[in-house]
Amino acid sequence: MPDRVSHEEEGPIEAAFLPYGRQEIGDSDIKAVIEALCSGWLTAGPRVSEFEKAFAAHCGAAEGVAVNSGTAALHCAMRAIQVQPGDEVIVPAITFAASANAALYEGARPVFADVEADSLLIDPVSVAMKITPKTRAIVAVDYAGQPADYEALHELVRGRGIAIIADACHAPGATYKGRSTGTLADISCFSFHPVKHLTTCEGGMALTQHAGMAAHMRRFRNHGIDSDHRSREASGAHAYDMAELGFNYRLPDVQCALGMAQLARLSGWVAARQRIAALYDEALASLAEVTPLKTHADRTNAHHLYVVKLAEHVDRDRAFARLRAEGIGANVHYAPVHLHSHYRKLGYGPGLAPVAEAAAKKILTLPMFPAMAASDVARVAAALERATA
Repeated sequence: MPDRVSHEEEGPIEAAFLPYGRQEIGDSDIKAVIEALCSGWLTAGPRVSEFEKAFAAHCGAAEGVAVNSGTAALHCAMRAIQVQPGDEVIVPAITFAASANAALYEGARPVFADVEADSLLIDPVSVAMKITPKTRAIVAVDYAGQPADYEALHELVRGRGIAIIADACHAPGATYKGRSTGTLADISCFSFHPVKHLTTCEGGMALTQHAGMAAHMRRFRNHGIDSDHRSREASGAHAYDMAELGFNYRLPDVQCALGMAQLARLSGWVAARQRIAALYDEALASLAEVTPLKTHADRTNAHHLYVVKLAEHVDRDRAFARLRAEGIGANVHYAPVHLHSHYRKLGYGPGLAPVAEAAAKKILTLPMFPAMAASDVARVAAALERATA
């Protein structure tokens, strides 16, 4: 039986509203979930490690630690590299709040670096200016699906005891200088939220080459306990020890089953996103008011998002409203984290990242998901031309 939804379908998405992102659930996904429900293991069972190994192998990493969100993966990473209260963690100003919040969870202080104007990736020049003796880690966000400049970042931290965490939630399947995301940092974090490349409903994973860090994250996701129910069942033991204060960040077997079924189609979905991005590039090439973000020549882009910058004279919020009125699910990713109310209460404010602050007023996210047809892209491009006129 064929999957119910496929990125290979030829027809346009039916009409009234075109969302900025959408997952695909097919019969193979449903079958995998039903099998998991009937297996006797709903959580902490064999499908967790199967999914961890499969996703890690797909990305070329040695170890995978499945958790219940990308945010949990980032928090596990902070604990694994032993971020402490008073430490500083450098984060790009344009990202989802979780990239910075994970540092706060461990009592550290986020320090906001600026971004490159043409790609909105973390700017290594700005990072270099933000490093202090208190810097414990840099969170490199693979914004919109394009890897950050890891070579430059590794050069900055060489010999300084500073870890690099990749927030690769936008970028499974992308590459940097021939290397896959998941292998570019000390720990790489992924999200399986429904609008991401593959979904487990909610979920995430941390990848690393370091067995010790992986073991620490597995303990931390399980309340800080050194074993789980399945391992105790297998050994006929009942005793366990809580070695540290942890959290319940476990990802259930049922969701891992869905992730395994989705993983089989990930490469095709990444290719579809790249095809759609190429169609957008062509359709928008003659629009002077619109500039797509740059993809660097030494990288491939997995295109979680397709983000454009609008010309200075174009009112972004007016264009956003016009697109929405035409049934185009435009969005904005993101407002600078340091300008959110919670961060203002912590003493952050305007002026910390001027490039990011200026760009955030001019960016729009256009619909991007594998089932889009060429006619959907043409519809968005035509509506965007009217919205920016």
